[in-house]
Amino acid sequence: MLKYILKRVGYTLLALFIITTATFFLVRLIPGNPIEAMTEKLPDSIRQQFFEQYGFDKPLTEQYKLFWENLLTKGDLGESLKYRGRKVTDTIAQYAPVSGRLGLQAIAIGVVSGIILGILSALNRGKLVDYLVMFIAIFGISIPNFVIASLLQYFLSIKLGWFPTTGWGTFSYTVLPSLALSLNSTAKYARYMRANCLDVLNQDYIITAKAKGMGKTHLIFKHVLRNSILPIITLLGPQIALMFGGAFVVEKIFSIPGLGSYFVSSVSDRDYTMIMGQTIFMAALYIFAVLVVDILYGFIDPRIRLADTKEGGN
Repeated sequence: MLKYILKRVGYTLLALFIITTATFFLVRLIPGNPIEAMTEKLPDSIRQQFFEQYGFDKPLTEQYKLFWENLLTKGDLGESLKYRGRKVTDTIAQYAPVSGRLGLQAIAIGVVSGIILGILSALNRGKLVDYLVMFIAIFGISIPNFVIASLLQYFLSIKLGWFPTTGWGTFSYTVLPSLALSLNSTAKYARYMRANCLDVLNQDYIITAKAKGMGKTHLIFKHVLRNSILPIITLLGPQIALMFGGAFVVEKIFSIPGLGSYFVSSVSDRDYTMIMGQTIFMAALYIFAVLVVDILYGFIDPRIRLADTKEGGN
């Protein structure tokens, strides 16, 4: 198992290095220079100071080397070009927990509700419950989360006054945005869980367990749930990371001070350091989540790491 984990960690570090390097050079291929745009009305001597401060006076390879030195030795991602005096790491540390809390709540709602609905749908195939679950799944996938957010905000906040309209603070402020973000997840998990449960329910060992008189509840938790949940775990990894950057519209609607708005604005502002910092953060989060999923796979289903070991031996 240790060899299996170390191999996955090696792949993770290599992927993160490639993503970081590609992003570093790609953002600098964008025509123009953000420092020139910010300092075009300043004297040449002042402009030169800005170029030296941010290292744009050096060759590209030297900038690349300096970037890795600062990152590996100091953990420094640089200073934002737009928000001068603000470190990229400080921005991420301040706003990422907000997006993280919102995203984790949405994922928790989506996973729990999706698994329950998927199992109910599979156990009641062709009945009213099955049709209702499939309607929710189609609705959740078809309607964008910002439309759901606007509807929830209008009916549950403005009309009924059950929750705050905008802002960030206590748990009540997180309910509507979490629900808006979770509906798509609920729909996906419900569809996958239904398909997996139907496949498991048709297996010979399930038929044998039923013939031996195993109770329905025991059958679901011991056999159906465990053997149907692997694809759900696969979806969890990427979604954890996507919640940070993919929720910016919902964050905007509810005026939530999350990381999403900075991620979008940094591209249009050509804020190189902010783009680099957030890309590394998102990529590391995404790859780490996938790594955790791979390791969980090995624990849940030993056949996976056994197959991996055999392939490595060949």
